Amino acid sequence: MKRKIFAASILAFLFGNHAKAQDTTTDSSAYKKQKLKIEEINFISSYYSQNGDNSAVTGGKGTEKLTDIATTFDIKASKRDKNNNKHNFAFELGIDSYTSASSDKIDPNTVSSASYQDVRVYPSLNYAFQNEEKNYGLNGGLSFSGEFDYTSIGGNLGYTKISKDKNREFSVKGMAFFDTWKVILPVELRNTPSDNDAKHGDMKPRTSYNLGLTLSQVINQNFQMAFLTDFGYQQGLLATKFNRVYFNNASVRSEKLPDTRFKLPVGVRASYFLGDNIVLRGFYRYYWDNWNLQSHTFSIEPSYKLNAFTSISLPYRFYTQSAAKYFQPIFLHGTAEEFYTSDFDLSKFNSNMIGLSFKKTDADKGIFHVKRINSLELRYGFYTRNNGLDSHIITLALRFK
Repeated sequence: MKRKIFAASILAFLFGNHAKAQDTTTDSSAYKKQKLKIEEINFISSYYSQNGDNSAVTGGKGTEKLTDIATTFDIKASKRDKNNNKHNFAFELGIDSYTSASSDKIDPNTVSSASYQDVRVYPSLNYAFQNEEKNYGLNGGLSFSGEFDYTSIGGNLGYTKISKDKNREFSVKGMAFFDTWKVILPVELRNTPSDNDAKHGDMKPRTSYNLGLTLSQVINQNFQMAFLTDFGYQQGLLATKFNRVYFNNASVRSEKLPDTRFKLPVGVRASYFLGDNIVLRGFYRYYWDNWNLQSHTFSIEPSYKLNAFTSISLPYRFYTQSAAKYFQPIFLHGTAEEFYTSDFDLSKFNSNMIGLSFKKTDADKGIFHVKRINSLELRYGFYTRNNGLDSHIITLALRFK
């Protein structure tokens, strides 16, 4: 089932381009048509597990045990046209399979229900055009995601402009997602709905729009920076209706939240090359939305190059957020409140994540002496919140060329 709410928006650009006048004519007979060339194939697989005691399904108290196996496979290909413009094509297919103990509490009388174990499939297709002579690019794509109670169709459009000296890059990307939820209520509320949000079995829409802006700048040979912002707006059913909320009089209702949400994150990213073997990467982001949730994210990832082919890194991230104005723990909501949730993802908390990454690249001999495999990366991460949620993730990435 879908647990995270993603913001997205669509943006269309009309770009006029006029070819430069040439003193000599082009001999089209000298042009040889290029075939589509496969640039690389990537395979990524990860295993994720978590545990905690603040399940929103059972009102903010109860097991959050969950496991997820995610695999993505993508193919990137390109070709050049007669004007030497580059056309890039990318196809990605992702499959997630997860089990969630808390989801089975939607109906405690059901053992291993469809909500307990589910599979999500999400293919996408993207295209990018690069005019290297005039230093600009256009891109667009389509995506789909589907699982037991949720489907999503997405689209994106983007534009990139690079300065003449290649030291500055500005990009704009707009996205839109058109989602449909199947409403699933807690079993005890299916025949006695406590609000007018939705009825059990209804199909409800949710639309998300996003506009991202990025400005990257090479400061000098060793230092690079990027400034990012990502406007987001959502409309539709934003509450997760199988989440319970227990009130201060011990009554229970299904989670209820506003049907709109505006999000504004801004961030800065930096990379510093400290000699030939050490790279320091840092990131900071501030987030605000009109549900009164604010957050700060700090991360740093030092990488050390062991030799020409091998490197290790130690990523660390600290995150802190305030509570959304509609959040209260179990038994603290008043029955007169218009909106209410006991989902601890919307509570006040701090979190830390630390990991270890090993990467090996060998374009000549290949990894494991298989020439087609030119990159291998293995990453591990441990995540912990101060409200008791802990998780582990291990990821394997292989690149074929």
